[in-house]
Amino acid sequence: MTRRTTPVRRTAYRSRASLAGHPNPRRADGETSAPLPRHAVMAAARARQQDLYGGRNAPAFAPRIDSAHPDEGQRAEDLSQPRMFKLAAPPFAVRVLNRLSYGVTPTSLAEFNALGTSDKQRLANWVDWQLDWNAIDDSATETRLTTAGYSTLGKSLQQLWADHVAPDPEYNVRMRPANEVQRSAFVRATYSRRQLRELLVNFWHDHFNVLGTEFSAGPVYPHYTRDVIRANAKGNFRSMLEAVAKSTAMLYFLDNLNNSRSGPNENFARELLELHTFGAENYLGFTDPFQVPPCPEDPNYPIGYTDIDVYETSAAFTGWSAKNGHWEFPTENDGTFVYRQSWHDAGPKFLLGMLIYPEQPAMKDGRDVLDRLASHPRVAKFICKKLIRRFVSDTPKQALIDSAAVIFRANWQQPDQIERVLRHILNSEDFLNSWGLKNRRPFEATVAAMRALGLDWTVAVGDGKSDDLMWRFGFTGHVPYNWPAPNGYPDTAQAWSGANSYAMTWKLLNWMTETSNGSSPLSPILATTRSGVSSWTANNLVTFWCNRLLGYQPDAARKQTLVNFMAQNGNAGSYVIADTDAWAGNDLKAHYNQQRLRSMVSLILMSPEFMSR
Repeated sequence: MTRRTTPVRRTAYRSRASLAGHPNPRRADGETSAPLPRHAVMAAARARQQDLYGGRNAPAFAPRIDSAHPDEGQRAEDLSQPRMFKLAAPPFAVRVLNRLSYGVTPTSLAEFNALGTSDKQRLANWVDWQLDWNAIDDSATETRLTTAGYSTLGKSLQQLWADHVAPDPEYNVRMRPANEVQRSAFVRATYSRRQLRELLVNFWHDHFNVLGTEFSAGPVYPHYTRDVIRANAKGNFRSMLEAVAKSTAMLYFLDNLNNSRSGPNENFARELLELHTFGAENYLGFTDPFQVPPCPEDPNYPIGYTDIDVYETSAAFTGWSAKNGHWEFPTENDGTFVYRQSWHDAGPKFLLGMLIYPEQPAMKDGRDVLDRLASHPRVAKFICKKLIRRFVSDTPKQALIDSAAVIFRANWQQPDQIERVLRHILNSEDFLNSWGLKNRRPFEATVAAMRALGLDWTVAVGDGKSDDLMWRFGFTGHVPYNWPAPNGYPDTAQAWSGANSYAMTWKLLNWMTETSNGSSPLSPILATTRSGVSSWTANNLVTFWCNRLLGYQPDAARKQTLVNFMAQNGNAGSYVIADTDAWAGNDLKAHYNQQRLRSMVSLILMSPEFMSR
């Protein structure tokens, strides 16, 4: 996961003739003599590995987990175990929408409940509807972004490069695209009707993490999120792997931009194996790749990957670069992907139990690696486990991982592979019967509050109130696309259960209920209450806002705490609280009523019921 440089190699590539003792090497154009026998190329590949990496191989199979780089944040056993607090299960619609969208609203609840006559039927129909997201009219969200002044989200990669890189503009112009993507994440998550799509987009952003504010990646970040992540979010994993590998943002972020046979760099190759496909749980260390046992699920594949596999993968991706005005190619400067044959290490390679012949056609070495990864049974399990962890539980059940992985692998060449896997996971008994096994991270809690409170406000660039929000949100540690390490934001409850994470999130939620945007309150709490509650008793106010924010009524004893706070020294069922904000320190039931109402709403937003999903 950490960014490393490849150890210096004595030579990146020697000709096939010198490696194998054959006078007529096959050329990339395919016009020369017949290829060497497989055993000769295998011997050459092994000799090459011994020459480049010899002396560092473990003598035998020695699987291990690199404890410094687990697949998701800090290892659970290194953290203190919190006491479990169990909540009563809310209605089924609320449980679904809190996990498959950014939170319930009156409209989303009505839409879900109208989709069938049973829970299973409504869930299946809702998942089908949301996965067919191109058929969902989301033009209102796009209009909202345009009206708010977003100007870079639709620019092509070449336009982004020409406007924000090539002229070497001042910093705020250079990074405007990244800032727009970050802030548009709040807008889309809050207002988009394609809710499942927005969740998946952020899932894949974490999985294929690129720091949005990185100096070189930031100017082209709209291309990364639009044409790489969004375009492939429910499609084919193999296609997404190649789109990521060729994207300018990733080429810069993980340094494959300058990976050449004369200056190899392993950063992208290591994260491709460790984070994007296998997970650290399948890392075997410095095991001799020729001694790795077969995978039990399919003996045609090795059980895991080794450090030598990383180095060989790095060699396979030499020459994958971008047109950035490099001194060797000064006229090529539009930011698009380019394959530089002269930079490629064209020697024979042996990785992941697969032999790659020398002098293959352009980009075939890298594409062979991607094919091998996308079809690997352990990769299927790793990706499915992460999807289940995102949507179901921090501790996915092995049976669901295994059944989802079968579908993932059987369809690895299908254009709707990810969609098929999602249907299986989201309609599973594990999903149907689970609740409260996930917590909302700061971004999810903030957006859920925006939705439930009924905000009609667009986070934008160059807007003072938006700047205030982003500054405050920074203290939560969960600004979209701002995680500096390649592994992306963690997706477990424990990773976000620290005092700072909760306190800063609660402060932000409270700020949202109290602040104004110009002369209008950011959250229309008073207006919503006036239209929804005819008699302002403490019981009525708490009941209304629990339904509005949670979608249901919490446990009676817990609800009573809110009622007591709202009632103060008045009768909760009969005393009508005036719609005023006067001082009445000697009669607390009439003291700063409107402020107390906003505070009560804030307390609901801070509750375990709201923070769970």
